[in-house]
Amino acid sequence: MLAELTWPLAWQASSQLASDKGCYNCHGTALSGEAPSFERLASKLSRYQGDPDGEQEFVTKFLTGEMFQHIDAHEQLTPESAKALIHWLVEGGK
Repeated sequence: MLAELTWPLAWQASSQLASDKGCYNCHGTALSGEAPSFERLASKLSRYQGDPDGEQEFVTKFLTGEMFQHIDAHEQLTPESAKALIHWLVEGGK
């Protein structure tokens, strides 16, 4: 029962985190440049549902790879906020 109560709060927190970090500026309804939509990202990352090791591998790849570099908003993410945002997307990003 407790998990049922806390999960929606965690879901909202990730949406709020995306808003706080400015993610919607590029990935929201008005896409910027080549930025994929949240829906597209969530679809791609859904393959990690139920696979915490795979999800963590993607987080590490995100933080150290090309998609993290040279994008100011990405570079300002902490490892914790990147992990939370990616988990939010893995779970559907809504």
